[in-house]
Amino acid sequence: MKSLVFALAAAILPAAVIAQTNPDQVKEDFKPSSLNQPGQEYPQVNSQGYARFKIIAPSADSVRVSLGLGGRGGTKLKQMPDSTWMGTTEGPLDEGFHYYNVRIDGGKFNDPGALNYYGSVRWESGIEIPAHDQDFYALKNVPHGQVVQVLFPSPSTNTSRRAFVYTPPGYDGHAKKNYPVLYLQHGWGEDETAWSNQGRANLIMDNMIAEGKTLPFIIVMTYGMTNDVKFGGIRSFKIEPFQTVLTEELIPYIDANFRTIAKSSHRAMAGLSMGGMETHTITLNKPDVFSWYALMSGGIYTPEEIKDKSKVKLIFQSCGSKERPDAVKNSTAALKAAGINAVSYISENTAHEFLTWRRSLRELAPLLFR
Repeated sequence: MKSLVFALAAAILPAAVIAQTNPDQVKEDFKPSSLNQPGQEYPQVNSQGYARFKIIAPSADSVRVSLGLGGRGGTKLKQMPDSTWMGTTEGPLDEGFHYYNVRIDGGKFNDPGALNYYGSVRWESGIEIPAHDQDFYALKNVPHGQVVQVLFPSPSTNTSRRAFVYTPPGYDGHAKKNYPVLYLQHGWGEDETAWSNQGRANLIMDNMIAEGKTLPFIIVMTYGMTNDVKFGGIRSFKIEPFQTVLTEELIPYIDANFRTIAKSSHRAMAGLSMGGMETHTITLNKPDVFSWYALMSGGIYTPEEIKDKSKVKLIFQSCGSKERPDAVKNSTAALKAAGINAVSYISENTAHEFLTWRRSLRELAPLLFR
């Protein structure tokens, strides 16, 4: 229950943390966000991390941009002489990716200037604040793997379900080589597109493989929701239906259709936020299926929960420094004291947001399947 409470507390943290700054100190070096629709000038970001928005709504009475998980917080826009609405955040945003939406006269809309990403149980606009360490998830001139969509049969849900599968560079050219697999879960309100779109998991892996920092492995990303849970009602989520989909339907499908090493010793499960809660529960329920566990802003393990240490090759736990780092550190220390291979990672100056989880994947990948 401690890990569930931790995940619930983390899930309600705003993703975009804004510090108050004197407007006179804002640098006028704004440039279009890297996540804008083709040819769109707004939204823009500057070198300090401020964001500036421009919305065309000439007949509106009020326009506000809401940033963060669930759209909390906001920036009021002011109507300009040309009838457009413009405004700049009161302070710099955390580095990395943020969801946002536009409130026009109380209605919720997406920004026509920005690309959309599935989060908060809807397609939201996205903005990227360049990070000082963004090189590790940048698109580079290196060999690239493939992210392919698969539809796998799911008798338990009486349909076919979707997953995205990352295969590393060289997979198609090494017909006799089999690979370990990481099953990587998204957070609440997101879906199976999150880790490759918002998280850039494939680019992180491509770059690390090219630099020799990690072994190549397959990543499988699927939708983790099998029952209807509204925001604030996560305690009513039942793990059993998704556990059946994952362990009895998806894993056999992946092992039958991709060149995997179909052993628990070469199978990992990880997840962010609610995906961490799923990882925590399923790995404990199914100790013969996975040997590598990772929670990213998604709770903690206790030594008492690990019934057979010989089955666990690694427990990785992480969060942002603006979340609950002491809980992660203390849990990891307790696991180590109990003779379990455990590693913690704290992402500096980030909260419950994708830069935390991008960095977490960067730290986790080199540890897997060694």
